[in-house]
Amino acid sequence: MSAEKNINLIKENAGKRLYTYTDYLTWDDGKRYELIDGQVYLMTPAPFRRHQEILGELFRQISMYLFDKECKVYTAPFDVRLPEGDKKGEEILTVVQPDIVVVCDEDKLDKRGCKGAPDLIIEIISPSSGGRDRKVKRGLYERHGVREYWLVDYIEKTLEVYLLNKENRYEKSVVYLEEDKVSVKVLSDLKINLSYVFRE
Repeated sequence: MSAEKNINLIKENAGKRLYTYTDYLTWDDGKRYELIDGQVYLMTPAPFRRHQEILGELFRQISMYLFDKECKVYTAPFDVRLPEGDKKGEEILTVVQPDIVVVCDEDKLDKRGCKGAPDLIIEIISPSSGGRDRKVKRGLYERHGVREYWLVDYIEKTLEVYLLNKENRYEKSVVYLEEDKVSVKVLSDLKINLSYVFRE
């Protein structure tokens, strides 16, 4: 289906119907989409260079640490399907593509990506995505049990960390600055050096 037809279809049906993973798999127009609770979000076509530099350095530090360990790290585009209740396969209403995900449960991985909550999700926010990442996705990841959620702001050079508590709620975020070294709670002894992440 062409990009124009996809976008027109999405506009026509906004708020009227819920899209599923079945619909998502038909969108082969070269654009990137996310589904959140059945609503479609068109992702930005190409991230800024600074976004990619930050992504690369975070991935480098995490992947080096995980080299001989069981957990796996992936960068976008990588589909994370988050089923509600007993929804199965193509009935799933939520498919997201976080910038970085760490998955420690091999049973959640298949040829299409990850089905179920990753242990860590990192989103690198931009002016156009900040609101959705802070509100919509934060609530989504909390509801689905993502144990640790990071929001990286490369303009302000800050990192917000949300950790799931015993009540399955995110505690108030802790904000780190570019000179900090930050422990990754789900990866016991890994510390991310933010001075390397934010250097220009």
